[in-house]
Amino acid sequence: MFLHGTSTINTKGHLEIGGCDTVELKEKYGTPLYIVDEALVRQRSREYVEAFKQSGLSFQVAYASKAFCTLAMCRLAEEEGLSLDVVSEGELYTALQAGFPVGRIHFHGNNKTPDEIQMAITAGIGCFVVDNFTEIHLLNAIAKENGAKVNVLLRVTPGVEAHTHEYISTGQTDSKFGFDIGNGSAFEAVKLSSEQSNLNLLGVHSHIGSQIFEVEGFQMAVERVAAFAKSVKEQLNVIFQVVNLGGGFGIRYMEGDTPLKISEYVKAITDGVKQHFAGTYDKLPEIWVEPGRSIVGDAGTTLYTVGTSKDIPGVRKYVAVDGGMTDNPRPALYESKYEAMLANRGKDQVEETVSVAGKCCESGDMLIWDLDLPKVNSGDLLAVSCTGAYNYAMASNYNRIRRPAVVFVKDGSSDLVVKRESLNDIVANDVIPERIQKQPSFN
Repeated sequence: MFLHGTSTINTKGHLEIGGCDTVELKEKYGTPLYIVDEALVRQRSREYVEAFKQSGLSFQVAYASKAFCTLAMCRLAEEEGLSLDVVSEGELYTALQAGFPVGRIHFHGNNKTPDEIQMAITAGIGCFVVDNFTEIHLLNAIAKENGAKVNVLLRVTPGVEAHTHEYISTGQTDSKFGFDIGNGSAFEAVKLSSEQSNLNLLGVHSHIGSQIFEVEGFQMAVERVAAFAKSVKEQLNVIFQVVNLGGGFGIRYMEGDTPLKISEYVKAITDGVKQHFAGTYDKLPEIWVEPGRSIVGDAGTTLYTVGTSKDIPGVRKYVAVDGGMTDNPRPALYESKYEAMLANRGKDQVEETVSVAGKCCESGDMLIWDLDLPKVNSGDLLAVSCTGAYNYAMASNYNRIRRPAVVFVKDGSSDLVVKRESLNDIVANDVIPERIQKQPSFN
């Protein structure tokens, strides 16, 4: 397994993250356990900020909280000078409870409810990213009822398909997201938004996909958005103060993954803005981006305890762990692949190939196929790398399995940031109707 960030193998042969021995973390917190390398999260955040500072452009780096949203993560993002992208009342509530500066919160989503819009307006968030014509009218009406004028970006689809999984491609014409530039709906959205009394149109937002390893897609998106900005300025006399180019910057999950340095992604975007907007605007727009996975993805490791095994001669050996698709549904959803190692035997030689199964009652609950490991024993600890993004965020209670705890590790200290769910938590919201209440028995 490739060792990310502060990860190392200590003198005991144990995987160590943030100066914390994973065997000791298991003893203290149990498994499954999400472990977050705090120093690496901060490093990634600072790489974005520093790269934009080098460009000389005005900017905001907004952490896409859908990747991993907790009170502690919101606080960390604030400390690193990031803005925050939320897409639901739950993410917004988390940000507000963490005391995140409301002016740096951006609210996304293709189907914001009236209650969510009201909540965001009441809080005084910095910007709404508007996704469709219905929302333009709804947002303006609710803002008017509240005597507010709200900042908006219009999400546009530039017709760019990045090299990514089909389920996480979002910039092409056929997408549930945004106003299409090619068919004229984006132009109509700009015209309509600029006419609304309670909307302040700041600019546009574009997002072309996720887990992208090249810059050409971003460069093409910048070029098309710039051409659109030029036509809007000429025909409607509307100038975009902000251009948000989304996220999607890739990370290394497996050998063969080839993500670029953060600085290379940022340079490609900012160079493109300078090139394509220079002839249109006297002052270049402020550039926003929304990295999520590339800030927290490779900083996360999930620790499991090995339980049973099943050897099918001539076919494969299954090794089961105490988690699975409930804490990491991505292999089932996207056929995502991961690297892993025995955290308690990090210096042992490879002896066998196994496939790692989860404990859910689903044949599709497989975390890793064909993984080379030392001879695996019941009680061993399996560490799966790069689980910081979309693992805790997508975790479920399928089979009524409790969701794991989350710890931040840094400089030899570990801090619990999400408690492990209790059995009482599992039934906390259940209600038994009176008509099927257990009746007293009469003998």
